[in-house]
Order: sequence, then C-alpha cells, then structure tokens
Amino acid sequence: MTLMTPADALEVRNPLDDSVIGSVPTIGVNDVPVVLDRARVGAELSRDLSRFARHAVLHRAAQLLEDRADEAAALIVREAGKTIRQARKEVRRAVTTLSLSAETARAATGEVIPFDAFEGSENRRGWFTREPLGIVVAITPYNDALNLVAHKLGPALAGGNSVILKPSPHTPLTAEFLVGILIDAGLPDEIVTVVHGDRDVAAALVSAREVRLVSFTGGFATGEAIARGAGLKRLAMELGGNAPVLVFDDADLAHAVDACVSGAFWAAGQNCVGAQRILVHRGIYAAFRERFVAAAAALRAGDPTDEATDVGPMITVDAAKRAERVVDDAVRAGARVLAGHRRDGSVYAPTVVEGVALSCELWADEAFAPVVVLAPFDTEDEAVTQANDIDYALHAGLFTRDLGRALRVAERLEAGGVMINDSSDYRVDSMPFGGAKYGSMGREGVRFAYEEMTQPKVVCINA
Repeated sequence: MTLMTPADALEVRNPLDDSVIGSVPTIGVNDVPVVLDRARVGAELSRDLSRFARHAVLHRAAQLLEDRADEAAALIVREAGKTIRQARKEVRRAVTTLSLSAETARAATGEVIPFDAFEGSENRRGWFTREPLGIVVAITPYNDALNLVAHKLGPALAGGNSVILKPSPHTPLTAEFLVGILIDAGLPDEIVTVVHGDRDVAAALVSAREVRLVSFTGGFATGEAIARGAGLKRLAMELGGNAPVLVFDDADLAHAVDACVSGAFWAAGQNCVGAQRILVHRGIYAAFRERFVAAAAALRAGDPTDEATDVGPMITVDAAKRAERVVDDAVRAGARVLAGHRRDGSVYAPTVVEGVALSCELWADEAFAPVVVLAPFDTEDEAVTQANDIDYALHAGLFTRDLGRALRVAERLEAGGVMINDSSDYRVDSMPFGGAKYGSMGREGVRFAYEEMTQPKVVCINA
C-alpha cells in the first residue's frame, strides 16, 4: 500500500524524452507517525505468519512476476531507461530473487546447541532460531529498479519483518508494481508500506526508534547522512564502487575484450559493479585498446525500446551532463578520448579514455556512466597497487590463464568480490554481495540479507 496525501504528487518521467509516464502521491514528515503505526501492525502480522505461509507468498509472487514479465520489462524501459533486452534480464533475476527468498523462508532455520558439551550443563538441551527484527526501512536506487527492490523485500519478508519501502523518486512505479505482485500473491496489505517523499521524510523514518534496520543502496553522501541520523539500529548499506579489471599478458584477449565491453557499458554504465578502470599489461595494451575501442564504438546508443539498442539513456539529462563534465575535466588534465564522448540529451555515447591522472575525479570516484578508463601496467605489483588505489570497493575482475597468479592476485585485491576471467560486473543473486574498505556495511544476496534482517534467539531447557 502507498499512503496518500492528495495535495502532492511526484511526476515520473521517461529518461529518453522526459515525457510524463505517471505519478505517485507523496507524504510529508507529519505523515511519518501514521506510516510507523501501520508498520507496527504489519510487523505483528508478518511475525505471526508461519514459515510455510511466507514461503507460499514469495513463491506465488515469483510465479506471478514471471507471468507478467513482459509488462514488468516494458515498465523498466519506460521508467529507468534500460534497453528492452537488459530489462528482460532484470525481470528474470527478480524472479530468481523472489524464488530464493521463498526457499530461504522455509529452509533458513537455526541449530541445535550442545549445551551438554560443557561442564555444569550436562542436563541442558537447546537450540537457537532466527527471529524477525521487526520494522525494516528499505531505501532503493533506480539502476535496478525491480531486482534491488526484490533484494530488500524478499529476505525481509522471509524473515517475518514488515517493511517501509522508499524507492528512488526516478523509479517509483516499478517498486509499486512489485509490491502489487506480492499483495496479489497473498501478502497482507499492511506488511509493506511504500512511501514517496523528500529527504526530510527519509530522515524521519531512518531516525525512528522503533525501526530496527535500515537497508540502503545508493551514494556515499546519503549513506553518511543515514549513519549520522540512524541512532542505535542495524545498518546494511551498499554504497557504490569503482571497479578495477586487470588484464594480464597471458589472457584470452578476445574473451577479455568482450567481457569488459559488457561490464563497462551494461545499463548505460549505471552499474555499481561495472568495469570503470581497465588495467592492461603493457605487452598487450595496444592490441587490447584497438579491439576494445572498436567494440565500444560499434555499440548502438539510443531508444531503449529498440531491440537493436545496446546502450539506453542515462536516468536524467543532468546525469549525462555530469558524465560529460567528468570526462572534460580529465581531458583538461591531459587525458585522451579514444571513443564516444558525445551526448544527445540523456543519451551519452559509450566513452573510452586513456591517460587519466590519478587525481582526476574520473579515476578516483565512481563515474556511474558509460565511461571506462584504460591504463597500462608493467608488473603484477603495480597492477594490484593501482587497483587498490581507491578508498572503497565492491568488485574487481582479472583475466589470466595462470591459476597461481589468479589466486595470488585475487587474495591481494581489496574488494568484496573478485571475478576471475570475467568482468567485475558478474553477480548471481544468491552470493554474498557487498563492499570492502570505506562504507562497507553488511551483505546482500538473499540468504545473507536474511541473516542481516533476523536475529538469533536461544532456547535452553534444563532437564
């Protein structure tokens, strides 16, 4: 359910042409107590659902989403600007996420505790279970408008919590669509409350004493604000990345190029694990650069509804202008554009840059755009040092035929995940997913998020 304040509405616009495709009602800070009251009721209802009932709702929701996959994909294209082929893949992943959540609801239990293994406890028997936290506030981004909402809701519901969901103001319709699917699948209406509002609304929800966990995916500035205002509660945050990919001189060159092109430009580069810095051994740098630039230049950017389009628009014109500005700044500092760097409204052509100074924003910060930096290296140590140069990390990738090198470098890379002979953007929805170094808080991936969203309860019987 969405709480409604008729006086205010948020217009939802198509990223490609800025046309209005719908609207959602917004709330103000004065409405937050009503939201919390509703969430308290939802928490009691959710806690009282049997594990089988939670499983049944999530399993049925996965089936309904699969049945309505074309409708969901079309909505993602209109609202988020993903190409239709990419949108279909996101829907399939969201189906998987809900299915994994259904199985987790039924299978994720506790353990027997061997109390009698300790002196003085010989007559005691017991176990622990995993119990719901209560109210979860989930704040989601636009770049995976369906699947990242599923990653918040699925584990939270599997664990018996209620959720206050605040989706990105750019993609609220997709979030509403998924919540509607869950309700159609039999979820009691009060268990998930969708709210749309400004930063003051978010701050009031985050700071509410009765909220037990805030799960946030988004930028560092917002993450820092949440951490300052949350108080004594659990935080689970995924705050972005600036993924390095290392290509060694014994790599399968054609495979590395293909994987890196996909990893760099998927979802118009609006991908937290997208390949942003590709470090290539100097011995093959020229050959890699030639193939990579040609492949990037061959990508078709534009209308995301066209089956032939490879790269759709960015979420807004301002986002595309920021990408353009970051590349301009790098060029002024001595970088050279090898491909792209053309903007048509919100569509920014796949862009390849080399010679970027380490002090430039394009090297040091997350671009979140279809922009990739190429740089040569001479030694393994140099490559690892450059890869680890950034203060935060999600994923990294590396290409080599040498198993010893692969394992050695993977161990030294400071990242939440290392993909060997693959781009940094590989992920399945069951794996633990999260960051390393600055801002790393918790893990997503259904079972791991379920553990973040539940707590152990010990039961001990003195026989």
